[in-house]
Amino acid sequence: MKLRSWRGQRQIRNMKKRVLFLCTGNSCRSQMAEAIVNARLGDRWEAVSAGVKPAAFVHPLALRALAEIGITHQGNSKSVEEFRQAPFDLVVTVCDSAAEECPVWLGQGKRLHLGFSDPAKVVGTEEEKMAAFRQVRDDIASQIPPLLRCVALFPPPVYRTEKPTA
Repeated sequence: MKLRSWRGQRQIRNMKKRVLFLCTGNSCRSQMAEAIVNARLGDRWEAVSAGVKPAAFVHPLALRALAEIGITHQGNSKSVEEFRQAPFDLVVTVCDSAAEECPVWLGQGKRLHLGFSDPAKVVGTEEEKMAAFRQVRDDIASQIPPLLRCVALFPPPVYRTEKPTA
């Protein structure tokens, strides 16, 4: 058995980990999670987002909520099917609907669920709606980065299905 060199191990440790944020419409919560991770943890994580039923747009209030904390996001609503063959270290569902509609992630990566309320469903004045988007943005910003730091420190085991070559 051949051991990797220290330099090779260091290069592997320095590679960015990949996370997919999965939601129903990919217009609010998963988009905000993607933007926050890429802005705040982009040196260690590459984040993308998708939906099981993509809305075909990113909600303007989600973009506004991100802009308020200095994050410019150029995202677009994407289908989870675009990422089925892509390798991920982690797949995080961020809304209850996605957890119910996407019970099995068929791609690579450990799957976790962290539910956030849907700010797009809030009925009220423009300010009440914006308050809901701010609350979800702040909840995402306070919960997801620590989760990813923990995963980076204690990665889930990797199971190989191929047979080792002699």
